[in-house]
Amino acid sequence: MATKEKLSHQQQLDAGKYVRYTPEQVEALERVYSECPKPSSLRRQQLIRECPILSNIEPKQIKVWFQNRRCREKQRKEASRLQTVNRKLTAMNKLLMEENDRLQKQVSRLVYENGCMRNQLHTPSVATTDTSCESVVTSSQHLNQLNPPSQHPHRDANSPAGLLAIAEETLAEFLSKATGTAVEWVQMVGMKPGPDSIGIIAVSHNCSGVAARACGLVGLEPTKVAEILKDRLSWYRDCRSVDVLSIIPTGNGGTIELIYMQTYAPTTLASARDFWTLRYTTGLEDGSLVVCERSLTPSTGGPTGPPAQNFLRAEMLPSGYLIRPCEGGGSMIHIVDHVDLDAWRVPEVLRPLYESPKILAQKMTIAALRHIRQIALESGGEIPYGGGRQPAVLRTFSQRLSRGFNDAVNGFADDGWSVLNSDGGEDVVISINSSPNKLVGSVFPTSNPFFSTSGGILCAKASMLLQNVPPGLLVRFLREHRSEWADCGVDAYSAASLRSGPYAVPGLRPNTGFMGSQIMLPLANTLENEEFLEVMRLEGHGFGHDDMVLPRDLYMLQLCSGLDESSLGACAQLVFAPIDESFSDDAPLLPSGFRVIPLDSKTDNSGGNRTLDLASSLEVRSESGGRATRAVSDSSSPSSCSNVRSVLTIAFQFSYESNMCDNVAAMARQYVRSVVASVQRVAMAISPSRIGAQIEPRPFPGASPEAHTLAQWIHRSYRFHTGADLISALDSQGSDSVLKQLWHHSDAIVCCSLKAAPVFTFANQAGLDMLETTLIALQDISLEKILDEDGRKALCAEFQKIMQQGFASLPGGVCMSSMGRPVSYDLAVAWKVLNDDNSPHCLAFMFQNWSFV
Repeated sequence: MATKEKLSHQQQLDAGKYVRYTPEQVEALERVYSECPKPSSLRRQQLIRECPILSNIEPKQIKVWFQNRRCREKQRKEASRLQTVNRKLTAMNKLLMEENDRLQKQVSRLVYENGCMRNQLHTPSVATTDTSCESVVTSSQHLNQLNPPSQHPHRDANSPAGLLAIAEETLAEFLSKATGTAVEWVQMVGMKPGPDSIGIIAVSHNCSGVAARACGLVGLEPTKVAEILKDRLSWYRDCRSVDVLSIIPTGNGGTIELIYMQTYAPTTLASARDFWTLRYTTGLEDGSLVVCERSLTPSTGGPTGPPAQNFLRAEMLPSGYLIRPCEGGGSMIHIVDHVDLDAWRVPEVLRPLYESPKILAQKMTIAALRHIRQIALESGGEIPYGGGRQPAVLRTFSQRLSRGFNDAVNGFADDGWSVLNSDGGEDVVISINSSPNKLVGSVFPTSNPFFSTSGGILCAKASMLLQNVPPGLLVRFLREHRSEWADCGVDAYSAASLRSGPYAVPGLRPNTGFMGSQIMLPLANTLENEEFLEVMRLEGHGFGHDDMVLPRDLYMLQLCSGLDESSLGACAQLVFAPIDESFSDDAPLLPSGFRVIPLDSKTDNSGGNRTLDLASSLEVRSESGGRATRAVSDSSSPSSCSNVRSVLTIAFQFSYESNMCDNVAAMARQYVRSVVASVQRVAMAISPSRIGAQIEPRPFPGASPEAHTLAQWIHRSYRFHTGADLISALDSQGSDSVLKQLWHHSDAIVCCSLKAAPVFTFANQAGLDMLETTLIALQDISLEKILDEDGRKALCAEFQKIMQQGFASLPGGVCMSSMGRPVSYDLAVAWKVLNDDNSPHCLAFMFQNWSFV
């Protein structure tokens, strides 16, 4: 009988799993769910006690309800995500179909032109008289763009009607480039279309000037997209100012704007450009929104633009944005940038900067599309706050850093800059600004106490040409190995400008580097990690110098971009400014840094055109082993990198008091020259293979007596513990020969200290190649950073054996170079290095048969 009652009660409980909840009960449960989607057992019991309407429901049933509710919420989010992806795929499919139609039209036109050309070659008499062939018209397009015919010669281009006629012509030409075949577009390498990609990016190589085009999808409405794109100062980093001098409404609901824009020069070796343009904003019948723009020149007619000193007038050919609404929200964007930058007015070696459509695409076209996508994600709440700050605030910091660096590089007179007399060398230019508050978006607030007295800003800058040095790799090394080139006393002097009161000018301490380590604290990054903002803390700087005491820790706000070596035409940049620990939103910034811009190698120029060649005596390092080898390759190979060149611009800014201007100038000039020398050394260390030349391995560092002694200890300890010779017995009695053979050993040999946090103290040539570093920067690398988790576990397991027996063999695995590249090795041998007193001095490791993965 008792069994039947128990079974009946269990059946009632099972049936209760499917109980129907009243609306009042559901409402009570939903209130709790909004506060806590996963309540604990105690919370569920408390809920039953506090809500009488839930008293007839078992706690287990409440638990099941919350489980089902979380499952429904998860399914709802997944369904929403899939709907979003489906809308993106539908829009991207439509975009690809349109692009396919455009390409088919372009192919048909090229086939037709090819047939006409054949007819002209076979019948030359007909070709000289027949002008009705369409190919004659299209083949003269280049000449028409260079010397456009004067259309409507009798119209008054200064009147609203004349300006509207120019605007309509601009609209037609822009649409023919954005969706038609007026320009032959070639898709950029590595830019694959997809729902999550940046878009379809293309450039043109056969038109006047340089041109780039992009098509993409964003989650903003067309009017918002147009508003963002028209605000060039917010996303175009090379834009110095945009002044709308006149706004004229049109009868069709659009507007015509007369705009004067100034842009920065990318390097100290060229002049800045400005533009005088007409911008036309209007809507199309299909609901699309168009913003098109072109320069006003004597051939187009229209008002004459304002004159400006220190600027060269460039021309913007019909360009703009076609913004179409998508079903379900968002927009489909077509961007066309087409400019003529007068490349012939810059030194020949720098002309690729002004003739490369890839550089234009990276700086303008792709930058605009990325900025819109970033804003769309921020508007949707998909970008997390960095350091407790809103994304817009962090974006403002990035803009201020970039803008301050551009101001320093260009040094415009109307900003208050003037050039100091040189000391006889032309390598470093010194400029001063005694009125820093004249700078647009001043780097120092007017309330800054340092400038309440007489003083100003001093900038030391230089530019040089690099060869065989990938920009992204160089900037990454400069970022991660600051001790390789920086002086902590100079950094401390820069940080002192944030405080009021005088500060002594430091003397440079050669080859001292930092007293401590550097820690990166990330703040924000863009969608594809092509740019990131971070705070760098330089630890352990406390020491005295002359009459000053440097602070213990220094802080730098740092902007880094272009580290992706696969991005063609991308500019790599490292800009930083000292900040204090408070780091307020309106903190004063005085940016300094490096900018490396690649130069397209269109021709195989001789070495006579180089302003500086850092790769004339570099070693060849194979990817398979990293060791220096002798190699001869066909220079015509597509993979040849012997002509890969880039221009490096360095600019450092310092504050000064008026009575210390000369001292600060001397210090800055000497410091920049030391940085240039360090960059040369770094470039020689990280440069990839130089093809087509036989280059000897770098010499071993045989000048230090300590190095000879350490080499003897390493060799003797290995033979003592293992019974085998590490190097050849030939001439092994001489210390010079031991160090030389150890330096050129085929396997990577490294030594690390016997401390709680082991750091590397020595490496032979193969070891430096494997770690992708130099002897000076080696001390900044810890053993824990190089070994992966399996390697650390294997070392910990064998450490006691190493200390007792003297050596141990570690299984093969993968370690990481200082540049973050994985390195595989077949076997690692670790042994205890003994000094002359047979006391442990350090640990040595030999990585056998290593190679980059």
